[in-house]
Amino acid sequence: MTASEGRSGLAVSGLTVKYGGVVANNDVSLRVQPGRVSGLIGPNGAGKTTFVDAVSGFAASTGSVTLDGRRIDNLRPFRRCAAGLTRTWQSGELFSNLTVTENVLVASTPGGLGALVRDVFERRRRSRPERVDRVLELMGLSDRAEVVAGQLPLGQQKLVGVARALAGHCSVVLLDEPAAGLDNDESEELRARLRDVAAAGIGVLLIDHDMSLVVDVCDSVDVMQFGSIIFSGPPKEALSDDAVVEAYLGAPLEASHE
Repeated sequence: MTASEGRSGLAVSGLTVKYGGVVANNDVSLRVQPGRVSGLIGPNGAGKTTFVDAVSGFAASTGSVTLDGRRIDNLRPFRRCAAGLTRTWQSGELFSNLTVTENVLVASTPGGLGALVRDVFERRRRSRPERVDRVLELMGLSDRAEVVAGQLPLGQQKLVGVARALAGHCSVVLLDEPAAGLDNDESEELRARLRDVAAAGIGVLLIDHDMSLVVDVCDSVDVMQFGSIIFSGPPKEALSDDAVVEAYLGAPLEASHE
């Protein structure tokens, strides 16, 4: 996997997104450092997904987006991905009739699905690239490599989605609610895998409503309300911050992990 030496991660400064007269993101700045998990939380409609869309190039914005010291905010989405910034989506994006390996190969093969299909029908496919094997191992999917993705339980499908995001040249990955719909065991498995991803030197931005997951796995957290950041700091401090409690939590929470 990608090593963190010589990398500075993701730096977003003054990012603003407007839809007509509506300000969806207002002067947002945050960092995602190599080998660390940063959280972005807040109530529904706060602008978290809009932020990810803007950073990854799918929504027009002002401000700067810098990846490993290089400005990328003028690049199209596929160019940002090629530079090392990848993401997942809230909705399932897997090819349910392809195997786990084939799903990951789509993300790592130049030309994407079309090239993969041509390889299948022209019988020119080689053995799995070493990088795909490493990603599957990192996400605990090596023994599910030839299983059709649509036959997997939801938790493992979510892990396949993360594996796809990591399959290319990945420096920072943006995860948009990967724990949505997971039960406790599946959430615990995701928690362990996110630690492994960070340990591999990749920067992770985690957006999720599972506060137990966020507190346990994140090194820092930013809280968003009405498109603006209202708190930045350690996750456990966010649980009792007055502004965060009022905007999002409703009542102070105790951290479930020490």
